Parts: sequence; structure tokens; C-alpha cells
Amino acid sequence: MKISMVTMALFLLLNSCSIFSSLSSSTTIKPNDSFLLGNNEHGHFSVKLRNDSKHDLKVYKAPINGGTHSPQFVKPNEEIFVKVEKNTGLVISNPSLDTAVVNLFVKGDLGLSMGYKN
Repeated sequence: MKISMVTMALFLLLNSCSIFSSLSSSTTIKPNDSFLLGNNEHGHFSVKLRNDSKHDLKVYKAPINGGTHSPQFVKPNEEIFVKVEKNTGLVISNPSLDTAVVNLFVKGDLGLSMGYKN
């Protein structure tokens, strides 16, 4: 009985810890719009991003206390891996006139806000 309770508690602890979690998403971004991942207080996270659009996307980091850095352009069908620091958001910008689609695989702290901004 004691062993099964300890095993159950350990299982629940490991499954509830965000460092062992991941999320995957196919996200659409309207023309001349951006998707912002992590515009809140959070820990480190990493993103594997694939551009499934016909146009380049701009990806950059935006600390929640202001500013931007580390811009890069992602070509169609290109996949990149980005490590994002604590309390920093990842902005995926669609500067084209067509709707963009990105596939995201996120690991690390998943207590991330998600939203759009234009």
C-alpha cells in the first residue's frame, strides 16, 4: 500500500512538472500580423519551428521588460530551433499578404501566454 502511494505521488509529480512537458501546435498567422509566445513571466523554453508557408517569416525574441533581439528569417519549409530565455517572448511575424502557417514544438516551461499582435 505504501509503495503504491509513493509510486502514484511520484508519477503525478513528474507529470505535473513543466520541465518534462511539451506542446505541439499548428498555428496560423494572418497577413501583416504576429504571433507572440511567452509575453509573461516564465522560465526557459525552446521551440522547434517549421515554416509551412509560401513566404519568409521573421522570428525574434522580445524580453517582457522591453526591446527585441536575435532576429532571423525562416524560409518556406525551413525548420529552426530557438532557445528562449526566462521572461522573454518569441515573436513570429508574417510580413506577407498571405496567411502563414507554422508548426511549433515547445519544450520547457509551458506557462506561456499566447496571442496575436499587429
